[in-house]
Amino acid sequence: MKLVDNNPKGIAFILMGMAIFSIQDALIKFIYNETSLYELYFGRTLVAFALLLIYMFFKKKKLILKSHYPYLTIFRVILFFFGFSFFYISLTFMTLAMANALFFSSPFFISIFAKIFLKEQIGIRRIGAIVVGFIGVYVVLNPNFDDFKIINLAPVACALCYAASMIILKITSEKDNVYTQLAHLYIGAISISLLFLIFAGDGKFNTFTDPSLQFIFRRWFSNPSETWPIITLMGCCGAVAFALVFNAYNIASPTTVSLFEYSLIIYASIVGYFLFKEIPEVRTIIGSLIIISAGLYIYFREKVKDQPIVTENPIR
Repeated sequence: MKLVDNNPKGIAFILMGMAIFSIQDALIKFIYNETSLYELYFGRTLVAFALLLIYMFFKKKKLILKSHYPYLTIFRVILFFFGFSFFYISLTFMTLAMANALFFSSPFFISIFAKIFLKEQIGIRRIGAIVVGFIGVYVVLNPNFDDFKIINLAPVACALCYAASMIILKITSEKDNVYTQLAHLYIGAISISLLFLIFAGDGKFNTFTDPSLQFIFRRWFSNPSETWPIITLMGCCGAVAFALVFNAYNIASPTTVSLFEYSLIIYASIVGYFLFKEIPEVRTIIGSLIIISAGLYIYFREKVKDQPIVTENPIR
């Protein structure tokens, strides 16, 4: 069956995956005052990794941990880990809609990195789209430079790290399969989180009044009976969402299904409104529309030029 024949199914998978990702993000926002960032990261990753191993067992797939690109893999794991650390931190002070809108600046960074590291030819139209996209980021942030806080760039930092990891993924995918690469991400996240447990898990560095910094340095296992059921649910959500997204990219045209990843901004707005009474500001809506428009233009230009750097990989 041709990929185009599976496009409706792939689109359905993407829409479901993005909806579940929005729920996962909402769960983080719901419990960040009760847990530590890296306790949360450790728990959700542990659950997701366990589900991956169970899936591979029943599918009779062998897990190969050896990478053909060990140094690039380590760098990718670090980028991915700290990139999404930035994103989770942003949820402590940003609306779900704003954080996700800023994260979708990642296609612009991917195009820039593809030009620098993969020697992809980027014409004036895509350069223009990248510039317009960053204007959208500026509109969403609406910075007042008299009191601008660098932490407001956390979702953009996540997008930057994610884009770099996707460029590395473009290289490592030539020899390392998807299960190997997912296992590397999970093992890396668990290992780095455990380092935080060893050196800061007792909360000795939690001397801050800022909620975001408290989230980073709070003592681990301070409220496990309430937080760990939610963390476990979060891990299940992440695993199911990733499975849906990867299946969508496998069975359908990546160029088509990738366009529907922007539904995450809509889902985030809906979930944020009903759960946290978050009403997107006008600048968030306008900036999001600019970011989405620029991102869609880049997608279509890649299709025309047959250079699917951005569209052949999931956005999350």
